[in-house]
Amino acid sequence: MLIKNINRNIYKCRNPTISMENETVFIEVFGSNPVMRVLDFLIGFQLYDYPLTEIARNSGVSYSTLQTFWNNLEKNNIVIKTRRVGKSDLYKLNIKNPAVQQLIRLDWNLVKGVEIPV
Repeated sequence: MLIKNINRNIYKCRNPTISMENETVFIEVFGSNPVMRVLDFLIGFQLYDYPLTEIARNSGVSYSTLQTFWNNLEKNNIVIKTRRVGKSDLYKLNIKNPAVQQLIRLDWNLVKGVEIPV
């Protein structure tokens, strides 16, 4: 429980719905649409797994909106189900997927201010 509370407090700086001043570079570059907000959250906390309700809350996306595109993220192996706790399935970013690895590198390069060669 302590880790989840720490994660929420850390993410307040990354959460694009809290304030435009605290918007992440990832969101600034790719826009503040629901898919990008979810990916931004999952990239920021790639080591942890979360139930869909927490992913929606921490991303600033409604649960019903998250449900509209979540199957596509699962089908394309962007996210993986890690375990089941009670009645909740927990998910995290699939860091073994090469496309996800590129997204993580891109996010890191944007944060560092490195230009990405085309």
